[in-house]
Amino acid sequence: MPAYKLAARQEQSSNTQIKIPSRNGEISIGTGSCTIIAGPCSVESRKKYLEIAMLIKDMGVHILRGGAYKPRTSPYSFAGLEEEGLKILAEAREITGLPVVTEVLDPRDLDKVMYYCDIIQIGSRNMQNFSLLKEVGRSRKPVILKRGLAATVEEWLLACEYILNAGNDKVILCERGIRTFEKMMRNTVDIAAVALVKELSHLPVLVDPSHGTGRRSLVAPVARAAIAAGADGLMIEVHQNPEQALSDGEQSLTPAMFASLAQDIRKMEQLQVS
Repeated sequence: MPAYKLAARQEQSSNTQIKIPSRNGEISIGTGSCTIIAGPCSVESRKKYLEIAMLIKDMGVHILRGGAYKPRTSPYSFAGLEEEGLKILAEAREITGLPVVTEVLDPRDLDKVMYYCDIIQIGSRNMQNFSLLKEVGRSRKPVILKRGLAATVEEWLLACEYILNAGNDKVILCERGIRTFEKMMRNTVDIAAVALVKELSHLPVLVDPSHGTGRRSLVAPVARAAIAAGADGLMIEVHQNPEQALSDGEQSLTPAMFASLAQDIRKMEQLQVS
């Protein structure tokens, strides 16, 4: 038995399915179909966020994303609207009927995030924030755990083990690219890790091709590769005007680009079924 015993395939041979309540019908992640999580990197304002949520809600999105608390490399960059952003996410859920996910950075904000949102995200920078992992593990909300920017697959699964060991079995893993010597992309998406983790663990695996590549032109091809490798879903950044985005505009799709990609994903699913 590996050290990540609760996450290991030996512990549970069948795939874990994470169920997310939704006004439009329950969403199950890990059933073999592709769950699409989409929205802007940051909740920039009430007007902008509700606008993009309404634009994409009928394009195949299952879950809305948006950062209320943003961990930025520079202290001078836009760091999110905090609780005001959480309120906007909750309003978008009421208007669209779609569940919402956002990142938590600090255990002191966990109660607020759980109150307003349906899914908690642990970002790459906090993958080994063990105090935060334990606190999230004591909650009963579904958790998306992103792979650390320099983490091995085993370290990623062991971080997941902290959440499982604390009592929360609703964990979804997310490959978002790792840092390598390559400079022409923001990160290097480890497609092989998707297939490997599906072999090693019973937990669902998502891929974030937006953060993984940092280049708008690469999001769609990497998303298609992720589905072919067995990913259970995708996290994709979409903005109505990427050039004016307050964060990560260069990797954000326009709504038209996102609609085209969503259609491609459905065609791939149909081919896999047939």
